[in-house]
Amino acid sequence: MTSLTTEVTDVLEAPPLTLGQMAWLRFRRHKAAMVGAVILILLFMYSFGGALFYSEAYANQTNTALRLQAPSSEHPFGTDSVGRDILARTIYGGQISLLIGLLSVLLQVTIGIVVGAVAGYYQGWTDSLLMRFTEAVITVPSLFLLLVMAKFFGGKLPDLTLAGRTFSGSVVIIIVIIGLTSWPGLARIVRAEFLSIKENEFVLAARATGTPNIQIIFRHILPNAIAPIVVSATLGVAGAILAEAYISFLGLGVQPPTATWGNMITGSANHIEAAPWLWLFPGTLILLTVLSINFVGDGLRDALDPRSRM
Repeated sequence: MTSLTTEVTDVLEAPPLTLGQMAWLRFRRHKAAMVGAVILILLFMYSFGGALFYSEAYANQTNTALRLQAPSSEHPFGTDSVGRDILARTIYGGQISLLIGLLSVLLQVTIGIVVGAVAGYYQGWTDSLLMRFTEAVITVPSLFLLLVMAKFFGGKLPDLTLAGRTFSGSVVIIIVIIGLTSWPGLARIVRAEFLSIKENEFVLAARATGTPNIQIIFRHILPNAIAPIVVSATLGVAGAILAEAYISFLGLGVQPPTATWGNMITGSANHIEAAPWLWLFPGTLILLTVLSINFVGDGLRDALDPRSRM
């Protein structure tokens, strides 16, 4: 009886959990999300840590004497149609694919938050104008626009050198187009959250004390609407990676010598049966990345939901 009383006392005296701690506990109980998070960490370590073992020059080095070699101890993932090592190219291709996903979503989230927050907070003609513009952007088929812009600018933009790496100019086009066409859904979510939260007492109190609107929007309302934003952004990364893979498979994505998982699969189109390792490894990496991001997104949705139970 004494031990039971002690345990109850300890529980009652324990400091209350913060919102972050409660979200982490809920996320840890989502097994699929934890598996997805571990796989994502490993994929990032593979893509960025692998650069310590293979140089970009080696990844782009051609040797037709070694073309279409099956996986071996010297080339664990085999070689492609011009003798390049597929393992090294998946490492550097992963960097570009993940970079496209992250930067395009950063642009998407920035625009979506600004448009949704302003529309939801000010309402009236501002809301009507921004929402009509949002609906107009939704009607633009992003994949079609990606194909057209990639075709139009293909080969016209100079290569970029950043942190010792050389990127084809098409990388910038893909990031910008994906970011500029994928924000309307998030803007609608943010607007709905702002319409709901702005009538709460803490917001009314902030207005009554003369707090500037910009502070109310970004310091009081936005932190309370962060859950759906995080989930949408997480899933947006997967969508951006798939979009890049689509257009790269059609030959209009990131152009050589820059490797991505998508344009590596393009090179396997003529050797699907004779050399399956050409598409197997980059395809598997895309599959693992997208599935892991979706699992993490599901876990974040449950973890950040204030109505979820511990």
